[in-house]
Amino acid sequence: MLKLGIPSKGRLMSQCLDWFGARGITLGRAGTERDYAGAVAGAEGLELVLLSAGEIPRELAAGRIHLGVTGSDLVRDRLADWPAQVAELAALGFGQADLVIAVPMAWPDVDTLDDLDAVAAAFRRNHGFRLRIATKYHRLVRDFLTRHGVADYQLVDSQGATEGTVRNLTAEAIADITSTGETLRANHLKPLADGLVHRSQAMLYAARAADWENGARARLAGLAPRLGFDPVF
Repeated sequence: MLKLGIPSKGRLMSQCLDWFGARGITLGRAGTERDYAGAVAGAEGLELVLLSAGEIPRELAAGRIHLGVTGSDLVRDRLADWPAQVAELAALGFGQADLVIAVPMAWPDVDTLDDLDAVAAAFRRNHGFRLRIATKYHRLVRDFLTRHGVADYQLVDSQGATEGTVRNLTAEAIADITSTGETLRANHLKPLADGLVHRSQAMLYAARAADWENGARARLAGLAPRLGFDPVF
């Protein structure tokens, strides 16, 4: 049996169902909206597992599912050495969003990472603690800022309403996903000109640690022409 994990709710789930459906594979819930058992038609030997988008990288890394659909941002942030743990099989063409560093519009002279680095140093001198950047993408943001030489900051965890943390005085800047920028503007924030951390989209991944014996790899090879990917990884 080939286990496929997809998001269990929301727009990502409906877009997954549409994407697979357009390729002759019908996915859905086995029962009611509260039922997390999956149903599959049109692909023999494929089992559907419904998970939160954030759980899918973990389940792939552990090898408990063979395939998974989730955002590339989540895979890169949750898995320390993601290329060694998962293989990218296909970009699905939906779920596009940018992970960006954003600062208050009230900082007119802060437009680049160099500006942010200077402000962070001044902030620490003046306040005695590091400038706070609210985010849920700790690994991606920390690695990005390190590569660009930004210091004197601290990441504070935010699992929701990240754009509101500056207004609520729990952070001075943020790093978050945006697709249109409207939520940033509504909260009087602006992305840095060179502050694009990652351009994300939904991807189909294969788990390197999964059990690919007992016919699983053959089933993957059978699906590959329909789904448009190379089954060799």
